[in-house]
Amino acid sequence: MQLLTPEGDRIDKVTWSDGTEYRVDFTDEEYRGLYRDLVLVRKLDAEATALQRQGELGIWASLLGQEAAQVGSGRALRPQDMAFPTYREHGVLYCRGIDPIMPLGLFRGVDLGGWDPNEFKFNMYTIVIGAQTLHATGYAMGVNMDGKTGTDDGEAVIAYFGDGASAQGDVNEAFIWSAVFNAPIVFFCQNNQYAISEPLERQTRIPLYQRAAGFGFPGVRVDGNDVLATYAVTRAALDNARHGQGPTLIEAYTYRMGAHTTTDDPTRYRIASEVEAWQAKDPIARVRAFLTKQGIADDTFLAEVEEQAKQEALRLRERVLEMPDPEPLTLFDHVFPNGSPEVDAQREFTARYLDSFEGSVH
Repeated sequence: MQLLTPEGDRIDKVTWSDGTEYRVDFTDEEYRGLYRDLVLVRKLDAEATALQRQGELGIWASLLGQEAAQVGSGRALRPQDMAFPTYREHGVLYCRGIDPIMPLGLFRGVDLGGWDPNEFKFNMYTIVIGAQTLHATGYAMGVNMDGKTGTDDGEAVIAYFGDGASAQGDVNEAFIWSAVFNAPIVFFCQNNQYAISEPLERQTRIPLYQRAAGFGFPGVRVDGNDVLATYAVTRAALDNARHGQGPTLIEAYTYRMGAHTTTDDPTRYRIASEVEAWQAKDPIARVRAFLTKQGIADDTFLAEVEEQAKQEALRLRERVLEMPDPEPLTLFDHVFPNGSPEVDAQREFTARYLDSFEGSVH
C-alpha cells in the first residue's frame, strides 16, 4: 500500500484487497511537520551512532532507513493509545513527546531508561526479541476487561517488532491470544529485510502480512518508506482495534540502511548494489520531493529544518557528555519495592569489595 512514490508523486487513495480505502487529508503545515520529524529523527539517530563510535555509548541500534515507518505510525497514535517498542523505536519515542536523551542514558549504561510509560503511553525498551508482543497483548486484554473499547475515544495498543522476531514463539503466542480474546492491538512489523545477518527469504516462504490470516485477523503490507501510507494504515488499524474489531498485523516493508547495531558489520552479508537500490527509495527524499513539487516548502524552510536538526543533535551530544556516572551501589536501589534480605546482603558484599580498593595502587 503506497500513497507517495519514491519520486515524490502523491496517490490520492488506495483500496486494499479487503475493500478498505486508505488516504490522508493533511494541511500544508502537517505535511511540513512530518518532514521536520523525519529529518530531526534521522539527525539525532546519526549523532547517537557517532557517539557510540567515539566510545560515549556502549552500543546503539540505528533506525537509519526506517524513519517513515516509525514517524508515520507514531503520529497515527492517539493520546490514549499505548505503544510497546523494541530497542530501535527512537522515532516513535520522539513522536510520543519523550526527551530523546532518555534512550541514550540506557545505551550509555547510566540508567535503565528514565521515562514514565504511563505518562507518555510508551513502554520501556525491550531487549529480549519479541517479548514485548506478549506484554502488549496482556495490556490490550486488560483494556478490553476495563471496558475501554467500542467508542471513538476508546484505547488501542501497538506492538513493534522486526521481521526476525516474527519467527519467535513469543510473537506467535501473542498472535493466538490476541485473536482468541479479540484484543484491541496492532502488531507493527518493521520488515527491514534482515534479522541481524539473516535475509528475509531465510525466515519465511510467504509475505509476513499473510501470516495474519492463519491466526484469524487481517494483515496489510505497507510501503514502510512512505510516511503517508504508514500513517493511513496504522491509524485505520488502531481505530478498528479501539472500536472492538480486534487485532491487525501491519508489515511495514522497509530497509535497514545501517548495521543491525554498532557491533555489526553488514558488509559481510549484503552487497553494495542492494543498499544503493534502497537508497533510491529514501523516505526523507521522497517527502522533500513532494513538498517541492507541490510548492508546500521552499529552500528557506528546508534550510531551517536542517539547521534545527543540527542544533538539536549538538545539544544531545553535549547532554550525553555531561551525564554523570552513577554510584555503583545504586545498582541495588530499586530491585524490589520493599527491599530484600538477599539484595541487602549483595549490597553489603559489593560495598566491602569496593572499599577494599581504597588507598591501593589499583
